[in-house]
Amino acid sequence: MTRPPSVSEFTAEEDRLGFFGPDSVSWRIHSDPSFSVGGIRALLLQALHPVAMDGVHQFSEGFRTNPWPRLTRTAEYVATLTFGTRREALRAVRRVRGMHAPLAGTEETTGRSYRVDDPDLLLWVHCAEVDSLLSVARRAGVPLTDADADRYVAEQVVAATLIGVPEVDVPTTVEELAAYFEQVRPALALTPPARAAYGFIVLPPMPGWVQLLTPARPAWAGLASLGVATLPTWARRMYGLPAFALTEPAATAAVKALRQTALAVPARVRQNPIVRAARERVAGPELLSA
Repeated sequence: MTRPPSVSEFTAEEDRLGFFGPDSVSWRIHSDPSFSVGGIRALLLQALHPVAMDGVHQFSEGFRTNPWPRLTRTAEYVATLTFGTRREALRAVRRVRGMHAPLAGTEETTGRSYRVDDPDLLLWVHCAEVDSLLSVARRAGVPLTDADADRYVAEQVVAATLIGVPEVDVPTTVEELAAYFEQVRPALALTPPARAAYGFIVLPPMPGWVQLLTPARPAWAGLASLGVATLPTWARRMYGLPAFALTEPAATAAVKALRQTALAVPARVRQNPIVRAARERVAGPELLSA
């Protein structure tokens, strides 16, 4: 397994800019309102790998009763890796790798013994995330050319290698990413843990007072329905949803409408604090409204 770089291997300026920087496509996609829908799509897609999903099922018991802490930690990890300094990103990477290192199990349906940090499992999680965030961003209307899309996939190679995937195995273009999914699809399946994960991602448990006194339930339901609707057709069929209520054009229109509505909210309100801190760090307050 590859090791993350040391803090001594980069300059102060590289540290300040982080692993991607404000001119990257990664900043554009990961700071866009469509990111939340792409993240839900990624979780649903990731669940279809029996062995990767078994790791979540076996070692994230709290996810079944209270998924919010894990979902929050995952979002914060991606945000820190994307927008944090290199030191901050490496601290997050080492924390996650340290959590994964001792975990191992055997998946019942395949009989495979695995470690949570097996490179092929990490690669699956990475590719499902990259494909989801990119696909939803493009459908939502984020201005991305084909060259931008390839650049995003290439930029995200660093995210895969930091977590432990050999660089040679990571797709670097949209075409290579599509070829990866064609290769791995025969190994995917809707196992009982995946079916359960679908349930708590789409309809997660919430305290009664949250459901009664806040708009959290309908808000999440809207995001989750778009996450499901934007899945690849083959993935929706695996979940038993061949004729989902939203057609492809309708799903695209809904994601675009969600993005436009969110963009009308001032940046200081809608943006993750990690994103705003990064803008302040690299560009100063004059770009905070961007």
